[in-house]
Amino acid sequence: MSGNNDGRKLLWRPSADRVESSRMYDFARWIEEEHDCELPDFAALHSWSVESSSEFWQGIWDYFGVVSSSSAHQPMSDEGMPGTHWFPGATLNYAENSLSAAATRPDEVAIIGEHETGQPQILTWSQLEAQVASVASWLRDLGIGPGDRVAGVLPNIPQTAVALLAAASVGAVWSVVNTDFGPGGVADRFAQIEPKVLFTVDGYEFGGKLRDMTGSYRALREVLPSVEHLIVVDQLPPESVGDIPEDAMRYSDIVASHAEPVYEQVPFEHPLWILYSSGTTGKPKGIVHSHGGVVLEFLKALGLHANLGPTDTAYFAVATTWMVWNMLVGILLTGSTIITYDGAPTFGGTQKSLSLVAQNKATFFGTGAGVLTMVERSGVVPNVQEDFSALRSILVTGSPLPDSTWDWVYQSVSDNVRLGSDSGGTDITSAFIGSNPFQPVHRGEIMGPYLGVDVQAWNAPGERVWDEVGELVITKPMPSMPVYFWNDLDGSRYRAAYFDMYPGTWRHGDWVTQSKEGTFVVHGRSDSTINRGGIRMGSADITHVVDQVPGVSASMVIGAELAGGDYYMPLFVVPEPGRALSDELKANIVTAIREHISPRYVPDEIIEAPAVPRTRTGKLLEIPVKKLFQGADPSTLNRATTEDAEVLDWYARTAQSYTARGPRPTE
Repeated sequence: MSGNNDGRKLLWRPSADRVESSRMYDFARWIEEEHDCELPDFAALHSWSVESSSEFWQGIWDYFGVVSSSSAHQPMSDEGMPGTHWFPGATLNYAENSLSAAATRPDEVAIIGEHETGQPQILTWSQLEAQVASVASWLRDLGIGPGDRVAGVLPNIPQTAVALLAAASVGAVWSVVNTDFGPGGVADRFAQIEPKVLFTVDGYEFGGKLRDMTGSYRALREVLPSVEHLIVVDQLPPESVGDIPEDAMRYSDIVASHAEPVYEQVPFEHPLWILYSSGTTGKPKGIVHSHGGVVLEFLKALGLHANLGPTDTAYFAVATTWMVWNMLVGILLTGSTIITYDGAPTFGGTQKSLSLVAQNKATFFGTGAGVLTMVERSGVVPNVQEDFSALRSILVTGSPLPDSTWDWVYQSVSDNVRLGSDSGGTDITSAFIGSNPFQPVHRGEIMGPYLGVDVQAWNAPGERVWDEVGELVITKPMPSMPVYFWNDLDGSRYRAAYFDMYPGTWRHGDWVTQSKEGTFVVHGRSDSTINRGGIRMGSADITHVVDQVPGVSASMVIGAELAGGDYYMPLFVVPEPGRALSDELKANIVTAIREHISPRYVPDEIIEAPAVPRTRTGKLLEIPVKKLFQGADPSTLNRATTEDAEVLDWYARTAQSYTARGPRPTE
């Protein structure tokens, strides 16, 4: 490690051999031959990729050999946003492309399913293909076909990947949430998409305890009346869990019946899966992505930027609700082995995730920043206990990595890894900016834009800015941008979400600084979305539950990104008249959040407030309060627009008090 003269701290630089052995380097040489151009470095390759968008995305298709039954006459209809159509006339299937390694490497390992105490479950490529074929055949027998929705309330296990690939095989649309979601949280997402089939699990180990899921089936069916068929992944001994309903189908029975692989050929923009927005105003919006868009984006992001291929083993520490789980399964497109894990991230010690990496000789580790900072703060030095000689790269996403943790990785994990911080979102199931195999690692910096992404920082008038905070915008379309929002027939919600501030240009909602060198620093969300460990949740989702707790009159929650990578999520509660925020009321609020949403969204602190701040039109002033906790000067607030300026003053004083004393954690 060394510093340099401009104050940036250089942590690691790839060797020439390492750069030249990367897939991105090989891709650049291939492009040079195909298009008679010179691309000596990453900056030149990136410039070409955005200036020649059509040729670039066609290049991704051709270089990786996308499997398709018919090709397109042109890669894109035009470069206008929104409304670009990609590879019109092409037909393909995401699952078929994901399982292409089964034909050439049938006996090599595709998935390693890790658990807290049980033996790992190993699926070879041929076994994975066979299970997908059996489940897909069963879905067809149930009448499930293109456009039907198949949903899952499942942990991160191999069978969840199988269910996704099986749904894709028949052209159905997939959606999943983790098992820590209560029926209300499940209903907010799945009820609107009306799934016909629901996958769930009999139980799983978490935190040293067996969690029996059989008691949740009735409630799930009640909130999802569209479900016609329940499929239970029966992975535990029958005597350790409750009874499985007689009308439910057991996963073990389904995969015991042989079927030949059949992949429905669908148009490039055919819906593949539905992910969900934070739901800041109302229920979470269903974001629909396409078969072709996801295939191309993952091949670029995971094959080129992450440099993954057939000799790699990759692990993402992730729950199924987070879109990064979709990326984990997407790694199969590169021919790599993936690791799943359904246990607690601290089972047996804070370093659990890193232990899984070492034990499986993983070459790639993806994680939220919180996992690494947790291990750092625990005082554990992983490389004293574990062998990370196989590890080549670590990708951090979800939130910024504190400066001290950048240094800690090179001191306590490995001094020869490419540590990258990437930033993107559920909106594209990928990243806009991040790492690449060519450039060195500097502490606290994101190397630059992804290939094919014309990402810039703009000020309020829509002018590009350098070396100052601006809105992250995308000026050219990407194939993995949503094809539409669910139940948004006229596209108005889609346009409002991304194109209201700068018509024709995608505004993502992140504050970033782009340096003249091209590197980025992300400062956090520019809206009121709660971003806990990389998984977004609308503030309204949380306050809706809190406001129904007896004794609560009103509530407001914010998530503030702070200096050094810290994140503070306080919940402000206005008790009913004549009541105070007692310990009992706090406990009831925490219980409601845990049961109806997820333990992930238990606040860092619950604070009694005189009222919630609103504009004269009744809109909550979440963003101004968030800025106060991030250190904004109270004098910059527009008090004239508030319903009660004295209430906003109270929040300003509370923010100043927080800055002086720090948080008091929720019990």
